[in-house]
Amino acid sequence: MVQQITLIATAAMGLESVVASEVKQLGYDVQVENGKVTFEAPVNAVPRCNLWLRSADRVKWQVGRFHAVTFDELFEKTKALPWESIISEDGSFPVTGKSIKSGLHSVPDCQAIVKKSIAERLKWKYGVAGHLAETGALFKVEVALHKDEATLTIDTSGSGLHKRGYRVNQGEAPLKETMAAALILLTNWKPDYTLIDPFCGSGTIPIEAALIGQNIAPGFNRSFASEEWGSIKNKYWKEAFEEVEDKADYDRPLAITGSDIDENMVRSAHDNAMEAGLSDLITWKQMRVQDLSIQNKNGYLIGNPPYGERVGNRDEIADIYRQLGRTMNHYPSWSVYLMTAFDDFEKEYGQQATKKRKLFNGFIETNYYQYFGVKQH
Repeated sequence: MVQQITLIATAAMGLESVVASEVKQLGYDVQVENGKVTFEAPVNAVPRCNLWLRSADRVKWQVGRFHAVTFDELFEKTKALPWESIISEDGSFPVTGKSIKSGLHSVPDCQAIVKKSIAERLKWKYGVAGHLAETGALFKVEVALHKDEATLTIDTSGSGLHKRGYRVNQGEAPLKETMAAALILLTNWKPDYTLIDPFCGSGTIPIEAALIGQNIAPGFNRSFASEEWGSIKNKYWKEAFEEVEDKADYDRPLAITGSDIDENMVRSAHDNAMEAGLSDLITWKQMRVQDLSIQNKNGYLIGNPPYGERVGNRDEIADIYRQLGRTMNHYPSWSVYLMTAFDDFEKEYGQQATKKRKLFNGFIETNYYQYFGVKQH
């Protein structure tokens, strides 16, 4: 029987359902909690999830979960877990931590106790008399305490999953790749429809749309910490990369356009698309929003416009929203999706959203305004 493990895909606040949907599409049953999606899966899910999940922040391997109200309890229950089944004898295992509403509120103490406990377990299992070398692969351990419940995990991803490997240039207020992918996944866009982002910045939304449109795994161009682990067979990584190649639809035509008022940003977007191998799939334009012209009968406009929290003047931004609202009013068959923290967005845009969803762009609370187009065939 294939070994089943517990994995956690972490998610930005408000995106848990998006991440859960992605995990389900990979074939795993999920349990959704604040900030994370937990699921049981075979070990080969580690490479598959790291390669395929577009909106998750990280994939963590849950080693154990238990109640702990004393440091002795934390030590003994941590030591009882099978760390040697994951961490190699020479593995490096730094410990990070957090504690919320728990009696064990000193995070540094919790980290030190977990570190010592794991070390004792590994020395016992590997027959090491002195110090562990810790010169090998990285196994980043986290102890997370919430209401006296301790969850111990190892990060399988390494760098956050938003680091796709294609961003060679970025603007002043870059949108995370995971968030850009989520904004697209929250729409009904399909690759046979036109997609426009008139606030493309360094091109993240159009690039993520192209990856989705051709079913290219977002992790295809990067490496992961767990690729170095002996506890995950090389054949699982090989099979996962073969699946990525087999499922990619490189011949799928796409109609995706990214534009921005800043010529330098458009140049950066083009460079990023080239790094991702998508330069021929996306049209880039240096253009003001008021010059936006719609050619197709049906389509999707998806964007993260400036909203004054980081860049831009409030009056100028309000004018941009008015201009865009007037333009899109002539195209009722188009669906419009815009994420902004601007309080009076609907007033300036000139229309109440069909639906809006609270999202956090980093630490900025935003609304994702959704206008569903009336499809005309």
